[in-house]
This record gives sequence, structure tokens and C-alpha cells, in this order.
Amino acid sequence: MKIDRYILFNIKLITKGNNMNNLKKIGLTALGTAMVASSAQAASLSVSGGTSIFFGGEDNSNGGNGWSMTDQIDFNASGEMDNGMTLSLYLQLDGSTAPFDDRKVTIDTGDMGVLTFSGHGSSGPVGSWDDITPSANEESWGTSIGGTVDGPTNAAAYDNGFIYDYTVSDGLAIKASYDPSKGTDLQSSTEVGVAYTGMEGLTVKAAMGENNDAADKLDLNVFSAVYANGPISVGIQSNESDAGTGTDEDFSAYGISYAVSDDLSISYGASTLDYSSTLEDQESSAVSVSFTMGGVAISASHQSTDNVAGSSTTDNTSYEVNFSFAF
Repeated sequence: MKIDRYILFNIKLITKGNNMNNLKKIGLTALGTAMVASSAQAASLSVSGGTSIFFGGEDNSNGGNGWSMTDQIDFNASGEMDNGMTLSLYLQLDGSTAPFDDRKVTIDTGDMGVLTFSGHGSSGPVGSWDDITPSANEESWGTSIGGTVDGPTNAAAYDNGFIYDYTVSDGLAIKASYDPSKGTDLQSSTEVGVAYTGMEGLTVKAAMGENNDAADKLDLNVFSAVYANGPISVGIQSNESDAGTGTDEDFSAYGISYAVSDDLSISYGASTLDYSSTLEDQESSAVSVSFTMGGVAISASHQSTDNVAGSSTTDNTSYEVNFSFAF
């Protein structure tokens, strides 16, 4: 749903001169049925969202009711300043206890790149690219219920942190992030990555960083390559997590998806999580299917894991079915 100059909301970005520091006022005014006058600083607001009804379960959990529901409404506001830069605001309203969950402010400078201040919910290159193998629904190592299966070690959470994206040339881009130290942490967390899309159908991404916000400080590396040709997409993923005093982890995965039609897709994926300690390797696989009807989607996954979290006596099988729609 697009709300522009003539509808319910108007965001006015009033600037003076060509310097971002001269941004004088950002006003969000509900105008009801009033018509909004056009101006060079008039911005737009778009509203989107969706909901999902979920049913799932796993062998290692007796959680009772397997039914659940998620929902969210997304607000995207943007406006162009006199100097040509674009200022954007994103807010997500969902089932969390806070008024807004994910939120960020973005400044698009054009040739100089895009700077994002993430209040909550954004990720640097390591967190964004830690598992991008093709799938019709879920990853090979788990379902939406979370459960007991280990996944790739997460990067730092970018709450009140900075993310920078810069396009070097066609097909080559860099992404960097900085997360200031929090609480008793004396060190900030940083990440840097590069993405290549210069060959048709091929996407290669690599990133490295450190998560000093974790209980055990982590050095992280991720690499992925995905190639799409017609209805078929194949991909590989490799992640490394070197802990300060704990267990190091090496994660590898592959996935293949096939678009049977414009509406129907199927996929298969597998992954291995190798621990540096005496723990057994965790091995997972999953098959997924999804079917879309306009803004409505039905998807399902079945996942199985041997040696859950490195335990040779623990295996797990899980499943999920999702019914969702977006507007």
C-alpha cells in the first residue's frame, strides 16, 4: 500500500542549504482526509505487513500445543533532501512487548554509499550472510520452532550500531559494520565483507568479524556461493567460529532448490557442524516445499539431525507447516 502526497500521512523533511547537519525538522503529521500540498521536500510513507499461522513439533520437545501465530506491520518512510541525499526511516510493529521491534534510520548519499544506524534488528555482513543456501522454506539445521539443534554461531546483535554499504562497481560491493561496546564489554564488535555478482546467476559473498558481545569472544568467518540457472539454484556455505576459551566450530552446508512452476518450489539441503572438542559432528538434512497464490503462501519442512549439539546419543526429527499472507 503506497501512501504518497495525497493520502493520509505526510512526512516533511525541511532542509536549509546542502548540508545534512542543516536538517531542521522532521515532522510526521496525520492529515485525515486533507490534501497535502506538493513540495520539493515532501516524502512518502509505505505500509506493509503480514501474518503467519504455524504448526510444528520435534521429537526432543513435549511443548504441548504446536500451533502458533506471528504477525508484523512495517512502516517505511523516506524523503529526499535539498542536497540529493535520501533519508529513510524503518519501523516494525510486531508481537514483541516494546512499541516497535526492528527499527533503523538510513542515509543514502548516492555515490558515497549508504549509512544505516540500527536501533534494533539489523545485521552486519557476517550475520546477514551466515546461511544463504537455497531453500523453499527452512534451513537444513532447524525449523521455526528453534528447538535443540545447533545452527551457525550468530554474529553480534546490532542494537544501536552502524552499518555501511558501498558499491565499488557493477557486480562488486562491500559491507562493513561497527557495534559499540555494551555493558561490561570493553571492546566493540566489527565486521567487514565483500559481495560479487558480476557473473550472471552467480553470487559470492565472504565476510569476517568479531563478536565481543558474546559471553566467549568470537572470531567469525563466513563464505557462500550461490548459482541460479533457470529454475534451479544451488549453493554452498562455510562458516568458522573461533572462541576465546570455549569450543571452536566449523559449519558447512549445501542446498539445492527447484522452481517447478512460478508458484511451486521444492528444495533439499544438508549441513555439518564440526566441534573442535571431543563432541561428535552434528549432521542435519531437510526437505522443504512452498506454494504461493498471490500474497498467500503455504510452506512445509521436514528436518532430521544426528548427534544433536554434539551428543552421540541424541538424534532429532522436526517438522513444520506455515500458512502466511502478506499485504
